[in-house]
Amino acid sequence: MVAAGPTSTPRPSWADASWDSTVLHLDMDAFFLSVELLDRPELRGVPAVVGGRSGRSVVTSASYEARKFGIQSAMPMAHALALYPQLVVIEPSREKYTRASRQVMDVLHEVTPTVEQLSIDEAFLDVSGSRRRLGTPAQIARMIKDRVRETTGLTSTVGVAANKSVAKILSDRSKPDGLGVVPAEQTREYLAPLPVNVIWGVGPKLLQRLKNADIHTVGDLAARDPERMHRWLGAVGSQIVALARGEDNRSVEPRQEAKSVSVEHTFEYDVTNPTELERYLLDLSYECARRVRNDGLVARGLSVKVKDVDFTTRTKSMSLPGQASSGAVFFHHARPLLHELMSKRWHPVRLLGVRGDRVAEPTEQVETQLSLFEVDETGADTDTEPNWDSTDQILDDVAKKFPGAAIKPASLLRHERTQRMSDS
Repeated sequence: MVAAGPTSTPRPSWADASWDSTVLHLDMDAFFLSVELLDRPELRGVPAVVGGRSGRSVVTSASYEARKFGIQSAMPMAHALALYPQLVVIEPSREKYTRASRQVMDVLHEVTPTVEQLSIDEAFLDVSGSRRRLGTPAQIARMIKDRVRETTGLTSTVGVAANKSVAKILSDRSKPDGLGVVPAEQTREYLAPLPVNVIWGVGPKLLQRLKNADIHTVGDLAARDPERMHRWLGAVGSQIVALARGEDNRSVEPRQEAKSVSVEHTFEYDVTNPTELERYLLDLSYECARRVRNDGLVARGLSVKVKDVDFTTRTKSMSLPGQASSGAVFFHHARPLLHELMSKRWHPVRLLGVRGDRVAEPTEQVETQLSLFEVDETGADTDTEPNWDSTDQILDDVAKKFPGAAIKPASLLRHERTQRMSDS
């Protein structure tokens, strides 16, 4: 019924069949870490993670060797190091991941235009229109895995099923480097013995309620009356019964990869000094703008996020009056957002973030980079406006030629120099 694993292939009868399992779910294997290992092959087979080295950072991606020690994504780095003190920690490199993701998505779009990208390393595909040209869904899935490996050097796992829910379950259960296939007519047979928490929407709290009602497997859930489950659990009750029966009518809907670009920083200690917060905001604004420019995009909105010492997260957003990709402009608009957040509730800050919203390719240049200066009634600037586009281009060019160079606002460099002197 299911073919899975790095060396398995679909059964011949499946390859020749013309059944209706045309939805694929592709998920890259330990994506961020796998990208890093392309440059550091000596770490293959070693327990390693991607994430910040700060004790307050979290694990972004963990190798399968690290997972054997109970280390998982989103786990606090301090906890991960406590589980395995010899753990190798690799600082994240966003540009590498973006580049690899684009290569993967390009492969998928060569197969079908019906690609729904869920994240940087995950997507659904509907290959119903590609079967005459490329073969059965199982053959197409194998071809995709091979092309992704040839193009990027990375492994992926693909689930092939009649709908999105089952395809996602298959890819999750076929990792790493696997291929899971279920013909449409065998969907309920495949799902029945699986633990009930494979169903989307069944989290820890709901799982306990289901276990208390003697519902342990997907088959147990599928046998329940949807109306009674609706009365007991609300709308989610009938929904999870439908999913347990292999019923999922959601179509694969192509959409743009990203609608925002964000950057954030978790502090080593809780920050209480407003001036220090502004310095970090300045740094984050320039970094966020640089990432927007590197993607060839502009932002039309901006958000600032703070996480307080009690882990409360607060966000303030605004629409920009035009398109922007300059760090100076980002900071100019982010600063009052931060002030408004902090004036409403003053708490020591654990995390600070800046996000460029509604990012897209720039429109025609009739809409120029936003000005930081006042404009009088005649439309003329009251001060001479610097050319932010050319300034940012210089910063980007220097950063590409000298990656280690400290290309930052002067106030930040003075702040860092003062800190180094006080630490010495």
